Amino acid sequence: MSRKKLIKQLKGKNPKLTQSEIVTVIDIFFNFIAESIKKGETVEIRELGRWHLKKLKENYNARNPATNELIYVPERVKVKFKASKKLNKIINK
Repeated sequence: MSRKKLIKQLKGKNPKLTQSEIVTVIDIFFNFIAESIKKGETVEIRELGRWHLKKLKENYNARNPATNELIYVPERVKVKFKASKKLNKIINK
């Protein structure tokens, strides 16, 4: 779902809110998740899922597939999302 579709759906379900108010709410929601993850915190929303960080190890033996040259890949952090049981049931119906 795109951002525009999300705004249209929320506007359809909440006709009293203006589009700019809906955009503000969406921005605050996603900025909160981003800032919390940036601090290293886990964000959990019941019945939706949780976002958490996973550290990926550095790799000295990675290869560039085009040139077959050895390259160094530094340690990095990846954001992971784990869906809740309820969301998994809804998806797998």
